[in-house]
Amino acid sequence: MNSFEDRSMGNQTLNGVCPPPFLQESLFPSEGGFIGGRYCKQIPLMDIEASCCLPCPMAEWRYGEDIEPKSQIASWLAVATLPLCIFILLSYVVLPVKVTHRHYLSICITLGIAFMEIAFIIPLGIKPNQCYNPITPNDMYSDISCAFTGAFLLFGGWMVIMWSFIRTVAFHLQVCWEVIIGKKFMYGALICGWGIPAIGLAVMMVFTGVSYRFGGTCHVNIKHSVQDYWAPMMAFAGAALVVQMVTMAYCIRIYVKSVFDQSSTTNSSALPSYSASVRTVSARHAYRRIRRVLQLQWRGAALILIIIGNVIFFAVIFMTMDRQLEVTPENTVEAMPWLLCLIEKQGDSAACAHKFTNLGPNEATLLAVLILLSLVGLWNFILLARPSMFAGWIDLFRSKRNQRNEFVSVDARKRQPTDPRTYEMLNSMKSPDSAVLRTPSPAFTAGTLSPVPGAGSHGRDARYVRPSMSFSGPRPPTSPRGGSGREWDPEATFARGTTYRGA
Repeated sequence: MNSFEDRSMGNQTLNGVCPPPFLQESLFPSEGGFIGGRYCKQIPLMDIEASCCLPCPMAEWRYGEDIEPKSQIASWLAVATLPLCIFILLSYVVLPVKVTHRHYLSICITLGIAFMEIAFIIPLGIKPNQCYNPITPNDMYSDISCAFTGAFLLFGGWMVIMWSFIRTVAFHLQVCWEVIIGKKFMYGALICGWGIPAIGLAVMMVFTGVSYRFGGTCHVNIKHSVQDYWAPMMAFAGAALVVQMVTMAYCIRIYVKSVFDQSSTTNSSALPSYSASVRTVSARHAYRRIRRVLQLQWRGAALILIIIGNVIFFAVIFMTMDRQLEVTPENTVEAMPWLLCLIEKQGDSAACAHKFTNLGPNEATLLAVLILLSLVGLWNFILLARPSMFAGWIDLFRSKRNQRNEFVSVDARKRQPTDPRTYEMLNSMKSPDSAVLRTPSPAFTAGTLSPVPGAGSHGRDARYVRPSMSFSGPRPPTSPRGGSGREWDPEATFARGTTYRGA
């Protein structure tokens, strides 16, 4: 007898007319928790008119009671990868651009990944109760942890998809159309990259909602989930994938065209025709330009492909699970062998697991989806963390330590006079032993220059020495036309005079 049997036997008063392990729905209140998350249905093969429900949580009946600790693997992976995202963001804020190569596209994608990681970490500290009562799961209205984990997960997914799409479009414009991404594109990207996820989250939370379906993180409900969440997500992910594939096909075409170019400019010494020369220069110029763009953005392009692949896999698995686990007459008929097995085995789900192989994804696939989502932060760190970032942090710590080791005398700062005429100057004509302090007169200091920087404030006055090859010097202003200013003398310069002597 396992824990399911113990629980069903402990709820014999709640079974009503339903056979164990099912509980009679009419014995529970019709309000509170997520009513749509109940797995209740009349059993047509038995003469029972009441609606019978599987105890909550339903995922433990489908995948076994160890599904909860197994799903925490994704949460602990998120604990390990969230500091990597924080390191990337702190590097973007603290270190200079030449070290991090930061860009608003990379910053926003990293923020979206961080939101998803937080959604997996919250249940580890709160340990929420997944069930409102024995047959009803909690949702965002009955459990505050569910509201936050669901919002962080879905908003982070929206952000990752939107910024992946925006980055793909930017990459396509730069490579294929030679468009320089400027401020207008940046402002439009910021509005769409933050506005569309916010609107999508609001619509999804109002019309669909989130609840506990498996594990400690809330996921989007089944009803209206395709229209409110999965269809828009798949549309942007598919568009990003198509644009990325078109861009890569264009790059391959240019590369092949430059490699297999057989024009006369490269294979013979004869003078090429104008058309062949222009064609060769254009192909080589396009290849060099694309190569420079790829060298700068290959990390972002690789990250986008990984994100799009994970999102499409995640969406396909969840939509398949929603379609197969939704309480419909067709699914009830499909699940009837499994339900009858549970009644026969008195709630032993392990003995009836082979009856549920065609309903919903298996346990390995479901855990793979969660693990892949939590590992997106690791891929983000591998592709966006440059070696120059680590060198930049080392240089920053070294400069801070050197600044702490520098010492400046406090007395020197306090005794520094504010008026340079109050300096007491030493008479440099005498020996150091018999040096006498004297105060320079205002008449003497009025025409002197300030001391040379680094030579100290005491000593003889600095004199201006005109270099031998210098042709500049202070001169009084001259009148442009016949004024009382100084006349121009040709003999004082290297220019020829206009008069001729000796005629």
